[in-house]
Amino acid sequence: MTAQTDTAGTATTVTTVYKVSGMSCGHCEGSVSSEISGIAGVTSVQAVASSGEVTVVSAAPLDESAVRAAVDEAGFELVGKA
Repeated sequence: MTAQTDTAGTATTVTTVYKVSGMSCGHCEGSVSSEISGIAGVTSVQAVASSGEVTVVSAAPLDESAVRAAVDEAGFELVGKA
């Protein structure tokens, strides 16, 4: 997890990379991205099926259980943080 800060040193965004198992195509990437995008505070999601990595940018650190629930809803399994 990395945090970007503004000139006052206040965190403006948090980037976290998660490992997700079971993604194999663009449709899988879209499903995972769509579900995670629905979590409050998420501003960007990029899922890559070939690596199984999902990069999430959010306004604050996310509750991993919320990310796990979103990935489960998409039909995949959250392995953990990359």
